[in-house]
Amino acid sequence: MVKPLAAGPTRTGGGLLALALVSGILGEFACSPVFSLISGGAALAAGAVFWPGISWTSRAFMAIALALVLISAAFQDDWRPTVMTALTKAGFIAAFFTAINAMRAAATGSDPIVACGRFLAGQPPGRRYLALTLGGHLFGLILIYGGIALLGTLATEAANKEPDPEIRRHRIRRMLVAIQRGFVSTLPWSPLSFASAITLSIVPGADWAAVLPYTLAGVAVFTGVGWALDTIFKPRLSVPPPARGPAEGDWLRQLRPLLLLLGLLAGLTAVLHLATGVRIVGVVMAIVPAIALIWTAFQAPGGRADARHAWSRARHFALSDMPGLRDQTVLLVMAAFIGTMGGHLAAPVMAASGIDLGAISAPVLLVALFWIVPLTGQIGMNPILAVSMIGPILPAPEAIGVTPAAMVVAITSGWALSGATSPFTASTLLVADFGKVSARRVGLVWNGPYTLVCGAILSVWIAVLAATGL
Repeated sequence: MVKPLAAGPTRTGGGLLALALVSGILGEFACSPVFSLISGGAALAAGAVFWPGISWTSRAFMAIALALVLISAAFQDDWRPTVMTALTKAGFIAAFFTAINAMRAAATGSDPIVACGRFLAGQPPGRRYLALTLGGHLFGLILIYGGIALLGTLATEAANKEPDPEIRRHRIRRMLVAIQRGFVSTLPWSPLSFASAITLSIVPGADWAAVLPYTLAGVAVFTGVGWALDTIFKPRLSVPPPARGPAEGDWLRQLRPLLLLLGLLAGLTAVLHLATGVRIVGVVMAIVPAIALIWTAFQAPGGRADARHAWSRARHFALSDMPGLRDQTVLLVMAAFIGTMGGHLAAPVMAASGIDLGAISAPVLLVALFWIVPLTGQIGMNPILAVSMIGPILPAPEAIGVTPAAMVVAITSGWALSGATSPFTASTLLVADFGKVSARRVGLVWNGPYTLVCGAILSVWIAVLAATGL
């Protein structure tokens, strides 16, 4: 549970996260490790400032991180570069998390975005699943977990108007899993997702544009399987449902604000990436806060751009909104730090034991890599922690005869399955809260068949990529 925090540490911690963001952006564009280390230092300092107001789990993560540094210093000659690498990863996570939440804060204050979500939640049964899956995907690109929170609120609001309790119960479940599955389908490909950002940073030679066609195949699987299962296994009702009319409103008009925002983000990202050569996630980290700041300026009373309103909202975001997410921030930052340190500690141990992952058949290794992320999610291991720890011990793609894209697909697809099944992920916890059920029921019962079917299809796809060298 997040504990209250005094005003002074709240503002100081928020300021440090803002410093982590600015330094992280400078590190990406200046190609200077100094700025990246400053970002990491600011992130760890923010964690220390937030210490009185974070949960015992977050404190345990910080203690484990310190213990790993001491162990590395005691037993490894190259412990300093290892710590610097972990610090850089921690700074990147803090900066990236702050950036994407800036967009979330701006979007949730937009009436057209909320109206778009309400339109999708009000679709009739025949197209409700696909509408909410589309909504979960599009809102997830912009709002991340906030997309589930917004659409979940609107969906349950619409479903609770149904007087029949049996129909209402089934409707809430089907609407919520549609939103969740739409969200997790963003993880393999979206440059705004941690899955994509972190995996691209740990797989040598991986490039977002080169990986995109292969990850989009996974998106098709996640979307198509969900729709097929929802259509085939419709709940059997004791009474026929009442006839429903079409939702009011034109699709293009209702979705226009969201589509324009996504188009603007994609266009600016592509232009800046091609002009500067900075990696996609670095460009996104810079563009997203800029768009959010300009957007909030146009949300001023009266509908006219107001720089003072934007500055006021930016200050509130940095000094209030982000400190309100201190527990999540510390957990994510520490997961990256611990995973990096743990992976470097494990690598020499594995080498000394004679274990050679490169000797394993490439299809078998990548399929196992795909499944290990959702399986570790069942015991509470954050995907960031799992992937950061696995990264340093993986053989290079060319060493096992596969492309970087195949390895990225295996990891990010497994990350997406973890988002649908792990009772410890934010997506599953949010859906469980809206559905008034346990997170484990959402992950293993509501999404169990979906996970098995998607997992089987994607296992074949990953094995084909590995075997053919695509």
